Amino acid sequence: MEKIENNYKKSGVNIDLANKFVKYIAKISKNKEKKRKDKFHSSNIGSFGSCFDISKLKIKDPVLVSSTDGVGTKIVLSNKFKKLDKIGIDLVAMCVNDLIVQGAKPLFFLDYIAVGKLRLNKIKKILKGIIEGCNEAGCELIGGETAEMPGVYDNDKFDLAGFTVGIVSKKKLLGKQNVNSGDKILAIPSSGPHSNGYSLIRKILKKKKINKTIMQNLIRPTKIYVKEILSAHQKNLISACAHITGGGLIENLVRSVPNKFFVDIDLSKIKIPKIFKWLKKNNISDDEMLKTFNCGIGFCIIVKNKNLRKIDKYFSKEYSPYVIGEIKKGSKKFRLKNTLRW
Repeated sequence: MEKIENNYKKSGVNIDLANKFVKYIAKISKNKEKKRKDKFHSSNIGSFGSCFDISKLKIKDPVLVSSTDGVGTKIVLSNKFKKLDKIGIDLVAMCVNDLIVQGAKPLFFLDYIAVGKLRLNKIKKILKGIIEGCNEAGCELIGGETAEMPGVYDNDKFDLAGFTVGIVSKKKLLGKQNVNSGDKILAIPSSGPHSNGYSLIRKILKKKKINKTIMQNLIRPTKIYVKEILSAHQKNLISACAHITGGGLIENLVRSVPNKFFVDIDLSKIKIPKIFKWLKKNNISDDEMLKTFNCGIGFCIIVKNKNLRKIDKYFSKEYSPYVIGEIKKGSKKFRLKNTLRW
């Protein structure tokens, strides 16, 4: 009887292909290092650990801030529509937008890509988005992991996770400690559903055909707010922030307010984009819309009255902040006035 040799490749894991991908990443990284004329990080790709030199950062009393996140089931739609070159932007955005809530500048990013079967062209597209996201956030992709996991994922399925570290001076930390009664709550528009609520979106899509415009709006990358928020923060214009993700506006906003105060929100002031109006038509209550989706608000900032007019110049017209409420004294967490305008 012929003896059949077992090996890792026959079990579904292609080490040679994975090594080719690592070389591809190293090549991209080296090209970037040449432009930066900085050799310190050039050995990160392929190493067991990644290094980042913070000795040149002139920050007094530095505090490191970290964040990790994924993109949820938005990857299912990206896979289905074969639009993989932007999902990496979502991954970076979900992590760095959390860092800037505390006023931290993102320094570096690491990714984890798990696949059922390693397909180089597909993974390269995902990586392209991650690099684009890092460029937008002003941080470096210094390492990561690609895992081929047959049996855990189907051949065409994958998952993503990201990890980032930022830095801020202890005296410049943003947070609820800076918030006071009378401060205004400003909404910063989202670019779409960002990376939340996609399990409900996918349920809707099972029963409904969509046109190209709806599809493009559903897979539009999460807005990265790093440059705008940090520029305004550098001028001491922001007291606190909230990244509006899972749980929606209220649940995330109250996290940035001290117990003795509450958020007083006028729902009628929220500018709702068409994609959320389309979602609302699918028999979803207002409460569910507010809990599941950002409803057009991707980020919130809390500012003193004297800083209101100074904020606008740090934002483009598309993402210009506008007042939706105020901080008030009281033991309750929030109060909602009026209703959403669909």
